[in-house]
Amino acid sequence: MPKQVDYEGRRRRIAEAVCLLVDEHGPEGVTMRDVAARAQVSLGAVQRCFRGKEEMLLFAVDHVGERITERARARLARSPDRSAATALGDTATEIALLREEHRAEARVWLAFVAQAAVSEPLAGRLRTSYAALEDLLARLVTEAAESTPADDGAAPPDPRREARTLLALADGLTSHLLMGHLTAAEAEDVLRAHLAGLRARLHTTGR
Repeated sequence: MPKQVDYEGRRRRIAEAVCLLVDEHGPEGVTMRDVAARAQVSLGAVQRCFRGKEEMLLFAVDHVGERITERARARLARSPDRSAATALGDTATEIALLREEHRAEARVWLAFVAQAAVSEPLAGRLRTSYAALEDLLARLVTEAAESTPADDGAAPPDPRREARTLLALADGLTSHLLMGHLTAAEAEDVLRAHLAGLRARLHTTGR
């Protein structure tokens, strides 16, 4: 019988190799031949999975975005009884990629973000990833706002705007951490301070 090939598994394996090479050389320095060598597959195998370098990079950026989103959702699923405000803070922390074990992933993500400034296809894929993260954060802001009553006459924060602010802050903190302007502890302190202010606007302290 012909050997069965797990193409999706192979594509993910190739995407991991792409990320390793992006971390080392940036997106422009990645070649299909180098990816094949790093993934320990033939060049032909890479070419059967992807029609060219751009398609391969687009799949890789989707892969990273999905990994971050799924990790945030998994963290929520592990503690379903936590308060909405705490869940929001945990999710924002996950997205910011401030922990040491996510440092390489942070470098890869920001390398793709930088390349997207001159690549509309890449920018489009990143917009899709950001939209998924924004929807997740906006839902958590809404749940946190609904969990406690607001003061009479007080307008609740706009969930979409708060989600966009959190995403922009997360990217900024990631950048400042990677360039050495902030330590991980300092970046986490900035994020905690912002979340404390948001909780105050939502009239909840979390738990």
